[in-house]
Amino acid sequence: MPLLEETLARIVPPDAGARRDAAERQAQLTKPAGALGVLEDLSVQLAGIARTCPPPAPARPVVAVFAGDHGVLAQGVSPWPAEVTLGMVENFRAGGAAVNVLARSCGAEVVVVDVGVASPVAADAVVWDRNVRRGTADLRTGAAMRPDEARAALEVGITVATELVGRGHDVLLTGDMGIGNTTPSACLVAALAGVDPAVATGRGTGVDDATLALKTQVVADALARLAASGAGPAADPLTTLAEVGGLEHAALAGYLLGGAAAGVPVVLDGYIAGSAALVAQALAPEVTAYLVAGHRSAEQGHTAALAHLGLRPLVDLDLRLGEGSGAALALPLVRSAALVLAEMATFDSAGVARKEA
Repeated sequence: MPLLEETLARIVPPDAGARRDAAERQAQLTKPAGALGVLEDLSVQLAGIARTCPPPAPARPVVAVFAGDHGVLAQGVSPWPAEVTLGMVENFRAGGAAVNVLARSCGAEVVVVDVGVASPVAADAVVWDRNVRRGTADLRTGAAMRPDEARAALEVGITVATELVGRGHDVLLTGDMGIGNTTPSACLVAALAGVDPAVATGRGTGVDDATLALKTQVVADALARLAASGAGPAADPLTTLAEVGGLEHAALAGYLLGGAAAGVPVVLDGYIAGSAALVAQALAPEVTAYLVAGHRSAEQGHTAALAHLGLRPLVDLDLRLGEGSGAALALPLVRSAALVLAEMATFDSAGVARKEA
């Protein structure tokens, strides 16, 4: 069986019994019911994923930063040149990027996966060479990549997730790098969440009004081209991904699928990860039970993506950097949710009186 299909077959619902036990334990802890808000829901989710209550607090986090370049940059959708992608890969390697700092602060390892950088990248223990092709084609004028390339990039993500879990990492964080990648993200969100291109498209790295208008038109043109091809986004997510996605989006979607198949939680970063999660959800609806929305991006389409996924972000700080920054910032909250469920006293164990009925 091909790797993608074999992975999809291994994604099963979280354990309902463990979720029920976690909810019951939450009701016994020394606090008013619901007083810890979203952390309570998260603890129940983590118990279901771990298939035990209380769930272990994630101890070995890792951020996988998937990097790729984009042919749509030729349309003028970003003021930044494509060469910045390669430069940032080297910055990640040296440990000098924001995600490196934030990962160190929460004890996470960082690996960088070249899945589609346009220029050759030297491989080492930090930067992994899994390049499928040297950047995508211009999605406004034609398919960003062939279906077999989209599948290959998906399977890169699956194998990276599988390898990292095999090394003992118990929570996966998403990261991304690719100049111009908010444009394919907007295309994926518009197509898979069914929202207007004007809703899905934002300012990315901070483009001006004229560039935003151009970018929105590029997304609209790509969606019109997709519709004219006869490909239904929800019915054929792989074709949609190939037509208007990016190589890092494909790899991220595979990474989410691989994490879910391995039975570990995956903390999403921002807009790029959210759009990739829509692809993963279209391929395997059960995957969303394994996903934690680390934050809400300032990129407007991210709200639409999260709504379609049914995920509530843990952090809302107007971030729009990418790299995995929001996922790393959210990780202590994920740990805290598990620790509260495991270590907080119950009314009975603490000898604390409950409120009167």
